[in-house]
Amino acid sequence: MTATDLEKLKYPIGKFEFPTEFTPEYLLAKIDEIESFPERLKKETLHLTEEQLNTPYRPDGWTVRQVIHHCAESHMNCYIRIKWALTENNPVIKPYDETLWSELPDNLNMPIQPTLTLLEGLHYRLTFILRNLSNTDLQKSFIHPENNSEYKIKQLIGTYAWHGNHHLAHITTLKKRKNWM
Repeated sequence: MTATDLEKLKYPIGKFEFPTEFTPEYLLAKIDEIESFPERLKKETLHLTEEQLNTPYRPDGWTVRQVIHHCAESHMNCYIRIKWALTENNPVIKPYDETLWSELPDNLNMPIQPTLTLLEGLHYRLTFILRNLSNTDLQKSFIHPENNSEYKIKQLIGTYAWHGNHHLAHITTLKKRKNWM
């Protein structure tokens, strides 16, 4: 496998790029993507067998099961980071090691249904709060200590819409390659 092939498997929809402008239309479209993610994920995964769920989406990559659980963990962190940014003045957030989290028993062995259910409730809350933010709220931010960078809430909307689509593409691309459709 070439480096280019591996890069396509890692980033089937490409790497995230921030828009030049965060228009209301852009933000609403991305909130819609966030809102629909749990249903789209469920549609692509609920029928998969245990063997399929335990298949890595790429060489040395996570299994489909780990990807599903990772999405819930990552999006929970997103939700909490938004709440911190809304209630504190530019807080420094706590990062987490997603690789170590992916190796814990719940990510390796747990059924996906509880996580799919969690994502439904989480994304309901996430999109509810995002749809009710003022322009001032969208400018609120937090500091990520890994690179000491400031992230505004409006940036997170596009980032997490991409994140869900990115991991969903890992699964759909694998299904297509394996002819699981």
